[in-house]
Amino acid sequence: MDAIDVRPYRAWFTGFCRSFATPVGEDQRNLDLKEEHTGRVRDNALRIAAGLGLDEQDTALAEIIALLHDVGRFPQYRDYRTFRDSESVNHAALSAKVLIEHRTLADLGKGDEDLVLRAITLHNVFTLPRSLDPRTALHARIVRDADKLDIWRVFGEILALPGAERPSAAALGLPETPEYAPEILQQLRRREMVRLTSLRTLNDFKLLQLAWVYDLNFLPSLLMVQDRGVIGRLSATLPRDAAVLSAVDAVRQYVVERIAEQPGT
Repeated sequence: MDAIDVRPYRAWFTGFCRSFATPVGEDQRNLDLKEEHTGRVRDNALRIAAGLGLDEQDTALAEIIALLHDVGRFPQYRDYRTFRDSESVNHAALSAKVLIEHRTLADLGKGDEDLVLRAITLHNVFTLPRSLDPRTALHARIVRDADKLDIWRVFGEILALPGAERPSAAALGLPETPEYAPEILQQLRRREMVRLTSLRTLNDFKLLQLAWVYDLNFLPSLLMVQDRGVIGRLSATLPRDAAVLSAVDAVRQYVVERIAEQPGT
């Protein structure tokens, strides 16, 4: 099997981003946010692939999937001025549609092209279908982990900005009030994921992001959560009452247990 040359896909992605360039400062800031996010997701995916010891072929596919997973964000923003799928379109499905229309993956061969499109389409679903073949499941899990790892970074940086300086399309439209949903704390303690439909406040969204830890798939991902202090940074912005602290401790303990279960740790 010939090695996959990733360079044309890197060049295509850069050109695709440039095709959406705009002199409108606020719009360009939102688009830049997604381009930078993609670069970080790519870096995360490569780090996960290296930690898993993937061969050259699968490492290249992991990079391509990460590079292209969010291309739908650009036409989404152009057409709807939002990154909220609930107010526009499913950006993952749109990403696959863009790649098909541009024939971006034609040189990969049918099998790898289908794998890349499937992994991209599934990168934002609540849970992966159990019917996936092992190789597609591997790549879908890599991009999902890599994506979450950078969304934590992006969200932390956005929270640190004054409200007026936050990219407008990244705003969640949730009130920044002290309240939070007790049922979400219960889900955290039960080590369950949280659905977007249950959110009422920005604190609820922070708790939802903590619950993403339960959906991580690989030891390299868990180690990055630990090394980057993801739980501590996110929980520091939450109310400091006993119920919240208990739920956060449950998340932190889960990470410790998962890492300890891995061979060689």
